[in-house]
Amino acid sequence: MTPSSTAQDTATGSPVRLKAVSAEGQPDVTPALEELYRGFERELLVPLWTEIGDLMPAHPRSHAVPHLWRWGRLRELAARAGDIVPVGRGGERRAIALANPSLGGRPFATPTLWAAIQYLMPGEDAPEHRHTQHAFRFVVEGDGVWTVVGRDPVAMRRGDFLPQAGWNWHAHHNATAEPMAWIDGLDIPFQYATEAQFFEFGRDEISDDERTTPGRSRAERLWGHPGLRPVSAGPGGAGSPLLAYRWEHTDRALSDQLALDAEGYGGAVEHGHAAVRFTDPSTGADVLPTIRAEMHRVARGCETAPVRETGSSVYQVFDGSGTVTVGGTTWSVARGDLFAVPSWQPVSIRSEAGPGDSDSGALDLFRFSDSPVFEALRLARTHVEGTSR
Repeated sequence: MTPSSTAQDTATGSPVRLKAVSAEGQPDVTPALEELYRGFERELLVPLWTEIGDLMPAHPRSHAVPHLWRWGRLRELAARAGDIVPVGRGGERRAIALANPSLGGRPFATPTLWAAIQYLMPGEDAPEHRHTQHAFRFVVEGDGVWTVVGRDPVAMRRGDFLPQAGWNWHAHHNATAEPMAWIDGLDIPFQYATEAQFFEFGRDEISDDERTTPGRSRAERLWGHPGLRPVSAGPGGAGSPLLAYRWEHTDRALSDQLALDAEGYGGAVEHGHAAVRFTDPSTGADVLPTIRAEMHRVARGCETAPVRETGSSVYQVFDGSGTVTVGGTTWSVARGDLFAVPSWQPVSIRSEAGPGDSDSGALDLFRFSDSPVFEALRLARTHVEGTSR
């Protein structure tokens, strides 16, 4: 069925528009059917037989499309915004969101995920607030900014992943003479669609104690020891109590996986493809209830098998260069570039990285997705091309 407008529809003011059409699987077009459809419209009713192809397709058909955002252009525009747009109450953050071109201009990278570049000028503070949306920060370049979560100052440096569960007070401050940019990831579109979001302003200024720059945050001192859980800790909360996952640990884990793979011992996702998932040290689950975060390393010359998954994801190239194919779209990518992968679109990645553009000599990518939501609802499905799964 396709929407139509009639004088009677206009008179009733109903948003429901039904048009009888002659098609296989549809009832014969008769005056009685037309009269039935007008009755449906008046009572705000929609019959399933006119909608089943759209509501129950054979496989997911995302409203989002694959799209690539170039880091160089994002960084340039964020720097210009730094000269023009203040940080403070009202706007709260100098965060510039990625808008998927098929989502009607909404600031959503995918139907469930928000991704943005945030930019803080030298000496600036982003004021304290809290929200139910779960969030993280990932740093592709620079250092000198501190995020303060629950009055715990946490350093942000290149390669660090910093999760923050919803409803935690947080602020940021730049303690250096240089600006800094990073990416934010949140489940804003998901909470917006489910009408579950809350937001609250906090203090306008952080204290002098919170402006200190300790070598390790309190959260790292308590939770940042591999395989060790403090006995004093109670049940797990809404997200990871560890506020920073440092790049040196992630880098070592990826390097060791590829070394074991090269020695024939396995441990990698596939030949030449290492990956780690950031987990909550108190539970072993994902760091956030609605967001999964991973780091992938693809050795030079290797290509990952195309994978389809229900749910969507966003990738950022951390280091190196290569070629990415999402659905029928292929891009060459380099450090900082971000791309969206809609639900059930196949994604494959080929590494062309080398010593000239990558510290590891491989293509490193940060990925976040809405997988925990789909797994909790028993809607997760994955298919790897060329395999039975």
